[in-house]
Amino acid sequence: YGMKRRALTGGERADWLRLSRTRGIGPITFFHLLERYGSAAAVLEDLPSLAKKAGGKAEVKAPDLSDIQREIDATAKLGATHLAACEPDYSACLAAIDAPPPIIAVRGNRALLSRQSIALVGARDASAAGRRMARDLARDLGQAGYVIVSGMARGIDGEAHAASMDTGTVAAIAGGIDQIYPPQHEQLYGVLAQRGCLVSESPLGYVAQARDFPKRNRVISGLSLATIVVEAAERSGSLITARFALEQGREVMAVPGSPLDPRACGANHLLMHGAAIIEPAVP
Repeated sequence: YGMKRRALTGGERADWLRLSRTRGIGPITFFHLLERYGSAAAVLEDLPSLAKKAGGKAEVKAPDLSDIQREIDATAKLGATHLAACEPDYSACLAAIDAPPPIIAVRGNRALLSRQSIALVGARDASAAGRRMARDLARDLGQAGYVIVSGMARGIDGEAHAASMDTGTVAAIAGGIDQIYPPQHEQLYGVLAQRGCLVSESPLGYVAQARDFPKRNRVISGLSLATIVVEAAERSGSLITARFALEQGREVMAVPGSPLDPRACGANHLLMHGAAIIEPAVP
């Protein structure tokens, strides 16, 4: 989408948020309509006739502006902001994917979104060796100047964030920007809000369902030049992230593991299919 990078006015940002929150309008449709009408306000104005054209079966109704304004105010109270995909502070890496999230809520140090990033993902029930590998990789890549992106989950994600807090880390979360999941990561969330950066495309207050995690994984890979899978079972979310990375034309790397450990199956599978191999740096 040949979007011109520009800062939006408050009113324009509210329009983008309203249109992106309209049922039946996903990111692909959002950008098609924006291109056709020239502005979100013009699309919103023509929604009733668009709904008619769609056969009236689909419920295409934008949320009330007052509801959107309430969400913007409550988000600001948290010290968070909304960024539209065309704005200069929105990650250029994420804006480059096919139909990026039109609007994201950002809490913490948003300057991290402008730096080169690498995603580090893996099993929730990671082994001690996997956890150590995640910490070492996150620390070394951070010292080499990369921001570490992950999903704030237990296991590999948590280790990756903790080890790169000083050098820069971004968490993409599936629920609203105010939602702490898993609950035991309350402390990690607090530190990320202070020293790292949190990103979400879900409405404020929204509690994530299982189906929201693949959407979040698409954002993790989209923010990053490359995705590294540390440990992943055969059907894990980390493999979904790796698949999105490939679709987005990004690099995929994996840490090999023992064929006897089910947590290594996914990463080994990626390596068999051409992922670059990551091994510990020799001391």
